[in-house]
Amino acid sequence: MSVGEEVRTDSGTPQQSLGTAAARNLATTTKSAPQMQEISSRWLLRTLPWVDVQGGTYRVNRRLTYAVGDGRITFVKTGDRVEVIPAELGELPALRSYEDQEVLAELAQRCRQREFGPGEVIASFGSQSDEVYLLAHGRVEKVGTGPYGDDQVLGVLADGAYFGDQALLDGDAIWEYTARADTACTVLILPRQEVEQVAERADTLREHLQQLRAIPEQRTNKYGEKEVDLAAGHAGEPDIPHTFVDYDARPREYELSIAQTVLRIHTRVADLYNQPMNQTEQQLRLTVEALKERQEHELVNNREFGLLHNCEYDQRLQPHDGVPGPDDLDELLSRRRGTKMLLAHPRAISAIGRELNKRGLVPETIDIGGNRIPTWRGVPIYPCNKIPVTPARTSSIIALRLGEQDQGVIGLRQSGIPDEIEPSLSVRFMGINEQAIIKYLVTAYYSAAVLVPDALGVLENVEIGRWR
Repeated sequence: MSVGEEVRTDSGTPQQSLGTAAARNLATTTKSAPQMQEISSRWLLRTLPWVDVQGGTYRVNRRLTYAVGDGRITFVKTGDRVEVIPAELGELPALRSYEDQEVLAELAQRCRQREFGPGEVIASFGSQSDEVYLLAHGRVEKVGTGPYGDDQVLGVLADGAYFGDQALLDGDAIWEYTARADTACTVLILPRQEVEQVAERADTLREHLQQLRAIPEQRTNKYGEKEVDLAAGHAGEPDIPHTFVDYDARPREYELSIAQTVLRIHTRVADLYNQPMNQTEQQLRLTVEALKERQEHELVNNREFGLLHNCEYDQRLQPHDGVPGPDDLDELLSRRRGTKMLLAHPRAISAIGRELNKRGLVPETIDIGGNRIPTWRGVPIYPCNKIPVTPARTSSIIALRLGEQDQGVIGLRQSGIPDEIEPSLSVRFMGINEQAIIKYLVTAYYSAAVLVPDALGVLENVEIGRWR
């Protein structure tokens, strides 16, 4: 603008005072620290009791258990045809630890596919059990007779479950309940006769099954652990039984997992643009936040140590009506003593609230660090957005007993590592390269361990999109 030139506003009238755009050149702006949408409450990281691990490995010693096979089976779907992955047959109790892949492949080929409609009976109570059913898709109810002669739902099975597996080890087994399709179901059926035909030719399979048939002769408690012989209520001078507590010869070991990234900052930025906020500190702060978010995600979803993948099959429940009702939450809590926390996706917590509202129930809340957390039966329900929500709008609810003293779930880390800024989290200077870029290696070491199976439970396939 030349001297004497008149400045006019948008309305065409002459400007009578200094404009804001020009005034900003002489003003010091007030600014926020860099914000980040990814940051969440991370209740799992904050609540999980952490145990320091020396040597990077934590070994969980347990009593010797004779129970075998309690996993979930995976299938492959091609069009309308479903096939079981041969190695997945090793999840069946009778085939656990059996490693001959050629024999497993032959057994997989002998499975025949069958469709069941809603309400159709798959197996009847009291009938001969001579087939193993592998549930590829759908929901199956286990129905028994109640104390007053009416039908009673004993449990619900969903995708990946199996039932009737006792037929492979006991030729005289009968069905102790009725298996009824609750929805349309796709089932693979493996007859005992087919397994026996394969075992006649495969010596390894025949010997494997013979060894397993001897296992029930071992005296075990209801958890499958070797019985400790005791005497109680006796009088006189009877012989006192001799005993010992046997240990698992191959206990599970958890190695610390790792999350890493290399942060790069140009020296010009670090030197010249550090007022009023230190650029290096802000870059490191946001990087550490992202690393912690990934750490919590791995604690929930990692296939080796994540909570969703390390829950035992008998601790996995299905909601009776699809939605997370109070009855399902009670069933989840009843599977373990001393449940300390429930983890659920925020949308699942909303679904729980809707079901409670339908029954006229109002959940209590407790104050934790200034946050109002809903509870059920006194157990806080923490939000965790790392629990996946499927495209079908289903999710899971996780129940945890915590701590080493209570034989619960614990977090694992190693404190005292070099350049540590928080326990088991370090920022290590890596030098400056030829392009004048500073590099920092940001590392976090972590894992989680389930000390006994009933420390962790999951309510699966919870519908969170049903509004009526």
